Amino acid sequence: MTRTPFVMAKTHTPWRRQAAFEDTTIGWRLINPVMQATYGTDSMPQTAEAVAHDYSVSRGDQDRFALASQHRTEAAINAGHFRDELCPVAIKGHGAETIVDTDEHPRAAMTLDMLERLKGVVVPHGCVTAGNASGINDGAAVTLIASARAVERYGLAPKARITAMASAGVAPRIMGIGPVTATRRLLDRRGLSLGNFDLIEINEAFASQVIASLRELGADPFGDYVNPHGGAIALGHPLGASGARLALSAARDIAGGRAKRALVTMCVGVGQGLALALEAI
Repeated sequence: MTRTPFVMAKTHTPWRRQAAFEDTTIGWRLINPVMQATYGTDSMPQTAEAVAHDYSVSRGDQDRFALASQHRTEAAINAGHFRDELCPVAIKGHGAETIVDTDEHPRAAMTLDMLERLKGVVVPHGCVTAGNASGINDGAAVTLIASARAVERYGLAPKARITAMASAGVAPRIMGIGPVTATRRLLDRRGLSLGNFDLIEINEAFASQVIASLRELGADPFGDYVNPHGGAIALGHPLGASGARLALSAARDIAGGRAKRALVTMCVGVGQGLALALEAI
């Protein structure tokens, strides 16, 4: 994420000398005019502001949720929770070698007063800030999904069983509410209610969308069963890795006996939602 390139767009006419550069880090790029006219092309922080407005999520609640994410992450790091989840990386330079074995993004010294002083990233008086949004950082994750037959054949030791998955589409301007539609579809598919899950791992793209999504589903966003080890506001959100990290975290809690059934869900830019159900074996 920290090395996402600039992309040169095609010119509107052949041999034109004025070509635009697009930043590929956040939000729309190389915009199709038809998509712009039909759905709009809000950036990710703009969609978070829209969710906060449409679902009446206060700035205070967003900052409170962000602080809880930092505190839970700090507690998990101090307890060594991530030790078996992370692969140390050796970085060589100038004759020395640095071992990176702990996430560097969390802000353990964060306070509510510090969060309250931050200005909005969309507009100065806005409610979405650098403090209550996920961080742009680097990361990678891998999980192994195997059938029951493969588990037996290769002598694997599964951590959890996947019982259902669902995806859904929502209006792009409120893409953060995607977990609601996807989760409801998953629950209907399995004949379950949210009360059947004792753990929820939801990607903290923005505090506003997590709070709005969970409240719409009838869950307490500040409950101990939601992201008990912190989330993307503290750990960061490297696109393409976050879904695997969420599933891994939930599976490890199930394998460790800390949960019997987990819901893993996340929003996806441009208007999507994903939901995954895991349970103990």
